Amino acid sequence: MTMPADGSLPADLINRQIRLAARPFGLPKPTDWDVVEEPVSEPVDGRLLVEVSHISLDPAMRGWMNDVRSYIPPVRLGEVMRAGAVGRVIASRHSDFAVGEHVYGQFGVQEYADSDGRALRRVDPAAAPLSTYLGALGITGLTAYFGLFDVGDPQPGQTVLVSGAAGAVGSVVGQLARLKGCRTVGIAGGPDKCRLLVEEFGFDAAIDYKSEDVKTALRKHCPDGVDVYFDNVGGEILDAALTRLARGARVVICGAISQYNNTEQGPGPANYLSLLVNRASMTGMVVFDYADRYAEASAELAGWLADGRLRSREDVVEGDVTAFPQTLLRLFSGANTGKLILRIR
Repeated sequence: MTMPADGSLPADLINRQIRLAARPFGLPKPTDWDVVEEPVSEPVDGRLLVEVSHISLDPAMRGWMNDVRSYIPPVRLGEVMRAGAVGRVIASRHSDFAVGEHVYGQFGVQEYADSDGRALRRVDPAAAPLSTYLGALGITGLTAYFGLFDVGDPQPGQTVLVSGAAGAVGSVVGQLARLKGCRTVGIAGGPDKCRLLVEEFGFDAAIDYKSEDVKTALRKHCPDGVDVYFDNVGGEILDAALTRLARGARVVICGAISQYNNTEQGPGPANYLSLLVNRASMTGMVVFDYADRYAEASAELAGWLADGRLRSREDVVEGDVTAFPQTLLRLFSGANTGKLILRIR
C-alpha cells in the first residue's frame, strides 16, 4: 500500500475480511464463509493499525468453529475468523508501537487489523523470514517446545514417536527430540513426506501410514517401546501407538486432526488400558497455558534455528484473503508439508 505524503491513510482504503457465516457440518464448505468489505479508519488514541501480510492456518481452527465448550470460546457467527498473523504497523497512536514495525498477533483473517497493542509481539524480518514467525519461531514452535519438554519430558536415549510428523508442530517436535538425544520415529502419509522426515528433519525412522501396517512398523522401529508419544492425529493412529508404550510412558495429546471433521462422535481409544498396564500417562496440552514463558522458549528456538540445528519448513500459499477457505482444506487432505501459511502481500 502506498501511503499519502502526510502519513495519513488513503481515504478509500477498504478492508476485506473472512467471517464465519455458519457452523460447518463435516468439512467447511464455501457457504460457511462470508467475504465482507468495510472502510479502514485511522486508529484512535492508544491503538494502532496493522497491514496483515501472512496468515497462519491451523488444524485447531476447525474446532474453533464449533459451538461447544473448549479451551477457548468459539468464533461467533458473523465474526472475523480467528487466526494468528504477522503484519506491519501502518498507523499508530500507541506509545509502544511505531509505524514500520512488524508484529505478530491474533489479527484474524483480514487485510487490516485495528489493535490495542495487548498480546502483540514484535518480529524482526532481518533475523528471519516473516513466515518463520508463524512456524518454528511462532505458536507452532512454542507448542512443540512446551508439549515435548514440559509434558513429554523426554530423556536422552528414550524413544519419541510423533504422529502428523511432517506437519507444522510434528516436524519441530521430532527435531527437538533429536536435540535432546532421543531416538525419534515419525508417522506421516506418503513416501515423499517420510523421506523428508529422515533426510531433512533428522528422524531416525519414518512410518508411512498410507502404505504400511502401523502396528507392525511400530514393532520394527520401536522394539523397546515408546517412551513419549506426541499425538497430533488421534483415531486409529493413537490406538496403534498405545499398544507400544514402554513402562512409564507419557502420551502428549496436542491434536486429533483425523477427528475434527467427523459428523458423528467416534469411539474413544480402544487400547487405553495400556496406560494402566504400563503405568503410563496421557495428558492434553494447550500452548496458551505457557504464555508467561514464551520469551524463554522463543530465545532457545531462535538460537537453534540460527545455528542450523532446527529447520522451519513453511508451506506458503500466495493469494488474497478470499483464498482462505480453500487453502484451509489443505490441512485436512494432507496436501501441506510443514506450516501452512497464506501470504496476502
